[in-house]
Amino acid sequence: MGKRKHSHDTKIVIKYYYERIRQNTGNFLKWMGLSVLTGLVVGGASAVFAGCIKAATEYRDTHNWIFMLLPVAGVLIVFMYEKIGRQDGGTNQVLATIKSKDDVPFLSAPLIFVSTLLTHLTGGSAGREGASIQFGGSIGNWLGKLAYLDEFDHHVMIMCGMSAAFAAVFGTPMAAAVFAMEVVSVGVMYYAALLPCVIASIIAAEFATGMGIDPETFPVHSIPGLTVETGLKMALIAVGCGILSILFCILLKTVGQLYTKYLKNPYIRIVVAAGVIILLTICLNTKDYMGAGSGLIARAIEKGEARPLDFLWKMLLTALTMRAGYRGGEIVPAFSIGATFGCVAGGILGFSPELAAAASMVALFCGVTNCPITAMLISFELFGFSGAAYYLIAISISYAVSGYYSLYKDQTIVYSKYKARYINRKTR
Repeated sequence: MGKRKHSHDTKIVIKYYYERIRQNTGNFLKWMGLSVLTGLVVGGASAVFAGCIKAATEYRDTHNWIFMLLPVAGVLIVFMYEKIGRQDGGTNQVLATIKSKDDVPFLSAPLIFVSTLLTHLTGGSAGREGASIQFGGSIGNWLGKLAYLDEFDHHVMIMCGMSAAFAAVFGTPMAAAVFAMEVVSVGVMYYAALLPCVIASIIAAEFATGMGIDPETFPVHSIPGLTVETGLKMALIAVGCGILSILFCILLKTVGQLYTKYLKNPYIRIVVAAGVIILLTICLNTKDYMGAGSGLIARAIEKGEARPLDFLWKMLLTALTMRAGYRGGEIVPAFSIGATFGCVAGGILGFSPELAAAASMVALFCGVTNCPITAMLISFELFGFSGAAYYLIAISISYAVSGYYSLYKDQTIVYSKYKARYINRKTR
């Protein structure tokens, strides 16, 4: 009798573990297949997007007259969103969708593609990462529907698409994989999305490279040894980055409120904004603030050169562009704001301007997105590990100083930045 009972219990245990192994294996294979598919689809589409942005930028740089068409591009963008994109909520909608049952409209992908292309072609001060996040999230949402995934897996697919697009456009798969998991809720990481985000990011980045989209890297040559003096100088620059990130977020919000109050009609708003941007650019007599500002970044990090007010003008022109209704994103402009500020601050303090520019670039990114781990990975992928100690100092201090401000109003601070305490509040 005892032997029969023992045999029966053994069968139950074997069956239990067999079912667990079968479920885990099935889940693993499912996400491997979906992440590979997402990496290929989003990577290919994002590579085309990045190639078009590059071509548009090169055309604008050699045909100055096209800048005068900025108001026309603005009217076209407003018209498109008024007619076919009223439900489009931009990057904030993608972040909100990950936490709710809402969808990212599939029309978001072609809309953000065309509108960002028009913005860059005609010289608006905007990035491309907001477009890539929305672009990837939209495609991920669509693939999730085709696969008939449940609500929770559907949200993972959106993150997977975000990671793939970010990796393809920037060539930073490590940072891209973590960004989608980190940006939605500060203090909580969506580890269920780790496998699909990592696989999709790597495949998308490699696929984009194979299509001729080379990842950007900025070698930092002048890296002094870490001492008390250099550490304190880096800390002081990082405090400035944290404060500057708050000012950037406030400026974006204030400009948006002024537009809404005094220029209620979206067509009039974008034409007036375009006129102001054109006038300012002519007065400044430089094309450096057009587009994402990659030239400013390269000059600051590779040559240690930046004009004293580069970061302020880039802040203002980005706010005027993005809050008027043009599309693209604020992260790459934030990179250029941070790099130019760090370069100037480093020169004033007698600290390596190249290193200060690199560290400030990722520090400001951390301040406006509240994503310190992503910022660290970006620094390693773009600059290497030689200045790691300085990058970590800058990122951690900027994260603490920047408070609860963010580029994304639907980002949530789940756990306090200053105490091990649950607060669950929206960013400012």
